[in-house]
Amino acid sequence: MDALPHILIVDDDPRIRTMLRRYLSEEGFKVTEADGGPAMRTALAAGGADLVLLDLVMPGEDGLTLARQIRHDTDIPVIILTGKGDVIDRVAGLEIGADDYIAKPFHLREVLARIRTVLRRAQPRQVPPPPAAAQPRPAEPNETATFDRWRLDFLRRELRTAEGTAVALTATEFDLLAALVRHPNRVLSRDQITDLVKGPGWAAFDRTVDTQIVRLRRKIERQPDAPELIRTVRGAGYILAAVVRWA
Repeated sequence: MDALPHILIVDDDPRIRTMLRRYLSEEGFKVTEADGGPAMRTALAAGGADLVLLDLVMPGEDGLTLARQIRHDTDIPVIILTGKGDVIDRVAGLEIGADDYIAKPFHLREVLARIRTVLRRAQPRQVPPPPAAAQPRPAEPNETATFDRWRLDFLRRELRTAEGTAVALTATEFDLLAALVRHPNRVLSRDQITDLVKGPGWAAFDRTVDTQIVRLRRKIERQPDAPELIRTVRGAGYILAAVVRWA
């Protein structure tokens, strides 16, 4: 990520865009405005956006449609801005792949806090493994796990194919996969996953487990829309359906 994180604001209301642009610029962000889908696509094609603030209700293409397109094409984090009170709309946004939502009217300091949290969660980082006390399965520093066609290296915090090709994971994606790998063939609830990961981005207001599962599936499943490794157990949680071997 650049020294100045780049925020793309997509909202048909120029007053909201101006207010957010001025505030975020003062807080050290680079900000680009878009009044709808066409302008958003142009800005994304230019590259460099680190996060999209996306209004849910807009004429023409609505926010859910645009969020679905962003998630289909990129891994850029998305925070939905919504004035709707119906929780169904917010849940729909999260299920599509949005990272968080903010209800209008909002406080600018809340927007700033949410942006920083989502950016921190999405940024790849090289850190040592969590302390053994926080790990449900103790692991040696040089321990690796192999499953299906994958090799997970806990020392380097790397995921590689059997042929040795590295797959880029964010810190949260690695921690999520590590939690599943340490509990193979066992259903983990969303709360259990949150407790096992214990990352700085998993604040109480974030409902990110489903979103991170979707992103992880895109990277490790042969067919992400028909997952065979990370399976959903309706009403219970997720399970890694694989034989895990440790070395």
